[in-house]
Amino acid sequence: MTQKLKAGIVGGTGMVGQRFVQLLDGHPWFEVTAIAASAGSAGKTYEESVQNRWKLATPIPEAVKKIVVQDASKVEVFASEVDFIFCAVDMQKDQIKALEEAYAKTGTPVISNNSAHRWTPDVPMIVPEINPGHMDVIAAQRKRLNTTTGFIAVKPNCSIQSYVPALNALKEFNPTTVVASTYQAISGAGKNFTDWPEMLDNVIPYIGGEEEKSEQEPLRIWGSVQDGAIVKASSPLITTQCIRVPVTDGHLATVFASFEKKPSKEEILARWLNFKGRPQELELPSAPKQFITYFEEENRPQTKLDRDIEGGMGVSVGRLREDSLYDFKFVGLSHNTLRGAAGGAVLIAELLKAEGYIQAK
Repeated sequence: MTQKLKAGIVGGTGMVGQRFVQLLDGHPWFEVTAIAASAGSAGKTYEESVQNRWKLATPIPEAVKKIVVQDASKVEVFASEVDFIFCAVDMQKDQIKALEEAYAKTGTPVISNNSAHRWTPDVPMIVPEINPGHMDVIAAQRKRLNTTTGFIAVKPNCSIQSYVPALNALKEFNPTTVVASTYQAISGAGKNFTDWPEMLDNVIPYIGGEEEKSEQEPLRIWGSVQDGAIVKASSPLITTQCIRVPVTDGHLATVFASFEKKPSKEEILARWLNFKGRPQELELPSAPKQFITYFEEENRPQTKLDRDIEGGMGVSVGRLREDSLYDFKFVGLSHNTLRGAAGGAVLIAELLKAEGYIQAK
């Protein structure tokens, strides 16, 4: 690719927006040329707007420091400067819906990290290795929004990345019942320990809305495109508990699963080892070469040791064994702000670009 596509970040000053800035620095296909946020940040350089609240360990990339932050509500102006946008705004759900549709109607593709459109029937919610076929629904969405080039695609909840890929690799055995508990890092709430000292030496057994997302979103990912809409799958039956734990990054899940056709342990390990999706076939820049990595050690995966596997874009699995109530149990781990948030959205954008949905204006 000789000329990079111009990427805008709407909501670029928050934690996920900062991850987008970090991940797109030096990206081979995309270049951040514009950043938008609330009216309070507009008019400042990006460096000025985040200087006291930059949350990442790496410094602010030089390429974006002097970009003047724009008002995200000035849709036409911002959209005119970019080929597509990543959206990670912190607003009410109905406001996010309206804002993302306004951008899409300008002919601008929107790759959203927000939950607002995850259940809009003609908006694909994509894990690129699992359901790339859901991009087909974009044609119906474009017709509804009266645009030939704009659309919205969303990334699913961050916690389900820790166990849904492992279950997806076993779909041929028809999972029927899944019990999952997720142990979720504080960055999932957009915070670090400086922001949230109450989390030190603490566990909170509740995350608002998270259990419903964890139980229902996998069914939409495993659903099908019918008459211009995504129809969610009817199985497996999933029940979850979601718990906030005192770690910076990384969501870990303990999973129990039963199958219509019970596989052997050897069959499960083989499916995990060999599982590949469209990103691996296309060799997309952010795609992990090994999507699912299994650890034989009894004490792995560990959040601190393994969350950054494959640059934070891989999924780790361990402790696979038969269970007395269910067929099998295992532990899964994913990086919530990389694979689960900004990195997952960048991979979606790469897939959409490779498949011709995102082009230079």
